[in-house]
Amino acid sequence: RGSLLSAGERQLVALARAHVAVPDLLVLDEATSSVDPATEVRLARALAALTRGRTSVTIAHRLSTAEAADMVVVVDAGRIVQRGAHAELVAVPGVYQRLHASWTAGVAGDLP
Repeated sequence: RGSLLSAGERQLVALARAHVAVPDLLVLDEATSSVDPATEVRLARALAALTRGRTSVTIAHRLSTAEAADMVVVVDAGRIVQRGAHAELVAVPGVYQRLHASWTAGVAGDLP
């Protein structure tokens, strides 16, 4: 029943099951939440194939996931505070711009 699989492997199996089921609507809740960066790249590819041509709602805290979305809805304290494409939201002052700036500063700080 998957008990010997890693978290990333379980997520890949769940995505494969969703692909086989061919759902009209796909809801993904933190699909890349507990995986290492290499597995996240594999998951991103699988998600791109899985979501192509169907409506999907992805709940995520990772900005790399939001960057790939057609539309980003920013929720803060239980309220929708911003909505738009990644490029639009990065260009205007707000929660998303601050999160993105913090994320990019953190990534730049990780480089040698």
